[in-house]
Amino acid sequence: MDTGQVIWTIVVIVVIVAVLAVVLYFGRKNRLDTRRTQAAELRQKAEENQFGARESEAEAARAEAEAKQAEVDAERLRRQARERAEEAQTVRSRSDDQVREANSLDPDSKMRGHSTDTSAESRTTARHAGGPDPGDEPQRDRR
Repeated sequence: MDTGQVIWTIVVIVVIVAVLAVVLYFGRKNRLDTRRTQAAELRQKAEENQFGARESEAEAARAEAEAKQAEVDAERLRRQARERAEEAQTVRSRSDDQVREANSLDPDSKMRGHSTDTSAESRTTARHAGGPDPGDEPQRDRR
């Protein structure tokens, strides 16, 4: 082999190594760019998921607050209902007392000395006992 052939062989080997180095460099660069893109997409999805999680947590906190407010409102309404029932019982009691007093003062009253309790409880008791309902009016014959 003469010197010219050796030089051409060395040049060809250097060119092949250089081409191989360039191919490997750009192939690695493309893989790294692809992985960077995938990592960026995953970060974006993770950020969106975190936003969704924060939003869900906020909605859950709002629902919890609404539930607590509903419990407070329900308790307030129960208290109002008890107060109104007590007021109604007081008014009913005063009314019964007034009727009894009126009956005791009225010389023509048939109920003189009798109880005039017109509460629903006494009507229910009388009905279950088989007696006439004190609140019922006598039925007339409609013939």
